[in-house]
Amino acid sequence: MNNIVENVRKFMRDENISYLLVNSTNKYLEEYTPLEENSRYYLTGFSGSTGDVLVTLENIYLFVDGRYHIQADLEVDHDVVTVVKLQTGQSFLDELIKKIPEGQILGIFSKKNSQLRVEYLQNHGVGLQYLDNDFISKDAVSDNTNIVKVDGVSVEGKIKDINCDGAILITNLEEVSYLFNLRDFSKNYSSKIRGKAVILSGRARLLDDIDDFVESYSGKIYLDKSTINAYDYKLIGEKAEILTDSPIKLMKSVKTDDEINHYIEAFKRTDMAVKAIRDYIENNDNISEYDIAEQLEKEFKRFGAKSLSFKSIVAKDKNSALAHYSKCSKDEILKDGSLVLIDCGGYYEQGLATDITRVFVKGKPSELQRRVYTTVLKMFLNAYHSGLKIGYDIDELARKVYSENEIEGFVFNHGLGHGIGVSVHEYPPNLSKNEMAKVEIKNNMCFTIEPGLYNEKHFGVRLENSCYMKDGKITSFVHMNYEKKLIDFSMLSDQEKEWLKEFEVL
Repeated sequence: MNNIVENVRKFMRDENISYLLVNSTNKYLEEYTPLEENSRYYLTGFSGSTGDVLVTLENIYLFVDGRYHIQADLEVDHDVVTVVKLQTGQSFLDELIKKIPEGQILGIFSKKNSQLRVEYLQNHGVGLQYLDNDFISKDAVSDNTNIVKVDGVSVEGKIKDINCDGAILITNLEEVSYLFNLRDFSKNYSSKIRGKAVILSGRARLLDDIDDFVESYSGKIYLDKSTINAYDYKLIGEKAEILTDSPIKLMKSVKTDDEINHYIEAFKRTDMAVKAIRDYIENNDNISEYDIAEQLEKEFKRFGAKSLSFKSIVAKDKNSALAHYSKCSKDEILKDGSLVLIDCGGYYEQGLATDITRVFVKGKPSELQRRVYTTVLKMFLNAYHSGLKIGYDIDELARKVYSENEIEGFVFNHGLGHGIGVSVHEYPPNLSKNEMAKVEIKNNMCFTIEPGLYNEKHFGVRLENSCYMKDGKITSFVHMNYEKKLIDFSMLSDQEKEWLKEFEVL
């Protein structure tokens, strides 16, 4: 890592840059970027899915949200990297801006930042220098040699009602994959194909890159600033027209009845895989996090998964306090009383991601384990049965339940839920304290509800069900039961006990 740091600072001096933004993503702005394409990982050693870095000639600042506070502390060299721990409601960009003195220039890799981010920085007084090539990590490539066709509404059917006086450019990979009903199961933890698309005159074309199209097309090009990188936006230049929202994003977020039915079947198989891993934990001794993760993948494949939808989180005891722990260590052996959090999911024939989190205990649980588990369960049950349709309000209700049942030292430091679909994290919908969550969740939108409480000195508990809105009511895809030996029934109201009966199927 030291050689990389030295090379980056030499580059900065050669380019006369005092501040440099180093990203976790690639030119497609993917959330779950393979580590070989993740410059931030090479620079800091932090392997979380999100979190960018500000490099100065003296310091390296890694910005991480609440899911990654503990993991970042464990993975980085604190003599080199300063971890900036964002609190709920804090904005990475706002905290970044505070560290750049007025009049100084920030170097950015233009292919790895959205145009929306670039304009936010500019509007807040940050001068930018575009750098076209990021030399730190490997470039992303659009190797679509393993593409498969899935069932769905035809491309023509999806775009037939889209009227536009120019071309519509689609640069988000989930939207491209959805539009063409194409998936690629050859990459770990993804079903997306890589590419961009243009919708023009009732037709849609798949592009590897946009250079040739932009050069040959003289009309207006409509685009979404939140998903196009700054390099492509500059390439389009005066032809650019701005979309408030991509029509494909909104279309994709409301699943068809066929997609809902696929999800119902996919989650039945996901439930069975999780039930099988619970039995494995109960019936085997001297097993490690690694053993459980390996067996879990076998169970997903046994029940028909094409691949995992993300790297499974199998986190024992203190490791479970890391919301996105990813090591699955061979050295972490379950003992009597060990609590283990498992967050997992799979891709099945349609290439839609499933997502579930359950917590188990080996042997007899402690009173603290039962109290924390039951409190999280109360948060879930009340959010699930809230009757609310605004993600922001559902999140707020879950936090209110915790404030009335607070446990010293335990924090709920992430959003309540996220959309699911071609990717395991999609928007819309969203359930959080973020402004984006202040919109109504429509019928057939799919999302998670996943309250969690964490204490790095003890453990963490997160209970996650993937759900959908049906006739104005939240309905769970997941029917995997909760662990009775971890529930303190004296903490539940009669209404909560009645609600819990829905999850006693397995």
